[in-house]
Amino acid sequence: MHSPQDPNAIQVQVKSEFVPDQSSQDEGRYVFTYHVTIENCGTLPAQLLSRHWIITDGNQKVQEVKGDGVIGEQPTIMPGESYEYSSGAVLQTPVGSMQGSYQMVDATGLRFDASIPVFTLASPRALH
Repeated sequence: MHSPQDPNAIQVQVKSEFVPDQSSQDEGRYVFTYHVTIENCGTLPAQLLSRHWIITDGNQKVQEVKGDGVIGEQPTIMPGESYEYSSGAVLQTPVGSMQGSYQMVDATGLRFDASIPVFTLASPRALH
């Protein structure tokens, strides 16, 4: 968590959903969408340059995903504003998790990481 006076305070919230019509238990294919809100709680505009995801399935198999921007964009988020997008992940198990970071740059040229807290991907009835 960032202090209120931190010029680069970025808050990330994620909600995930299971996509049953694209998933197949027989094929070991579990599809999830996730909806991300990136809020700039700081005092300077910040641009999202790249992403780094760590995706772990129920067998502890880890995939790392790195790339420029999100969904083909490198948005600049003004102080007090937020940016939202949706994307997806495919796992071989009905339960997994994701976490990571966004690499950002502020209006002064300072680069910093905005952490993405761990969140669960779970098909219905997979967790008790």
